[in-house]
Amino acid sequence: MAVAESTAEPEVKKLGLLNQLIRFGLIGGVCALLDYGSYMTLLALEVPNWLARSLAFALGTTTSYVANRKLTFTGASTGNTKAKAGAFVLVYLVTFLVNIGTNQLLFLTLPPFDFGYGAQLRWSLCWVVGQGLGTGINFVLLRWVVFRE
Repeated sequence: MAVAESTAEPEVKKLGLLNQLIRFGLIGGVCALLDYGSYMTLLALEVPNWLARSLAFALGTTTSYVANRKLTFTGASTGNTKAKAGAFVLVYLVTFLVNIGTNQLLFLTLPPFDFGYGAQLRWSLCWVVGQGLGTGINFVLLRWVVFRE
C-alpha cells in the first residue's frame, strides 16, 4: 500500500511581537550599516545630500523589506497581493518622506561644524535622526498595515 505524500506547504510559525522586534532590530542594524555606508560613500563622491540620502535609503530599505518579509513577518497573510503592494508603496512613501525630509531639514538648518571631521559629524547626525524616526514608523506600519495577520 503506497502512502500519499502531502502536497500542502507546511504551516509557517507566527512570531510574537517580541521576537518580531528582535529580528526587525537585527535586520535593521545590518541594513542601517548598508544605508549609512552608502550614504557616506556617495557624499564623499560629492553627490548632493538629498540624492545621496535618497539612493542610500532605497538600497537599505529594499534590503530590509526583503529580509523582514522572509525572516520577521513570516506568518503574515498572503492574501490580496494588490492591496499588499499598495500598502507597501504607501508605507515606504511615508517612511521615505519622514526619513529624507528630516535629514534634509536638519542638513539645511544645522550650522556647519567647523572642525576636523565636522562635516561627517553633521551628516551623521542628520542620518541618525532621520533614520530613527523612519525606522520607528516603518516597524509600526509594516506590522499593522502590510504584514498584518
